[in-house]
Amino acid sequence: MSTINHVSDDVPQTTHASSHSTEEWPDSHGTGVGDSGRWSTRLIAIYALFVALSMALSFVEFPLMPAAPWLKYDPSGIVCLIAGFIFGPSAAAIVSVLGFAPHLFANSWGTLMAVAVALALSVPASLIYRRMHTRKGAALALVVGSVAALAVAIGGNLLITPMIYAKMSVDAVAAMIIPVLLPFNVLKFALHSVVTFLIYKPVSNLVQR
Repeated sequence: MSTINHVSDDVPQTTHASSHSTEEWPDSHGTGVGDSGRWSTRLIAIYALFVALSMALSFVEFPLMPAAPWLKYDPSGIVCLIAGFIFGPSAAAIVSVLGFAPHLFANSWGTLMAVAVALALSVPASLIYRRMHTRKGAALALVVGSVAALAVAIGGNLLITPMIYAKMSVDAVAAMIIPVLLPFNVLKFALHSVVTFLIYKPVSNLVQR
């Protein structure tokens, strides 16, 4: 988890009727809260699995840009997106928040930034995909979520990085936006989006079994 870049409604997704059947991503689940008005044991177990996977992946970090090796990518945001696509915004929020819990005591400000970015990415995306349950809807959701997360990541760096590092002023961080922060975060969210788009459907099918 890189400090400088960090920082459902549990209604089962249903297939919308459409004359363009090739565009639809069927995704009906019997585990949502909306089915019975309460949390099922299976749903809690699946949420816990997503949270655990997000936690584990938050420790898998590597640099994307040789010019900025201190900015490290971790793939945990993909888990938040997939949880939101399958179960909705509440799942996205739960996985986004709890997935970074292990980092809270070691780097509280960085963790708060990471959580804010994950929420900005996954919650809007899951809201859009719930209403537009097609491949085009998924693509639009990922673009909107990425733009929202990019804005939060840049804003968070301007506000929080100077609080963490005494030698980093707001002006110094602002000077890094175009050459470093913007390309890093664009690449980061592009990777999140591409991987999510490619693997969401198989993961969704697996969850439905």
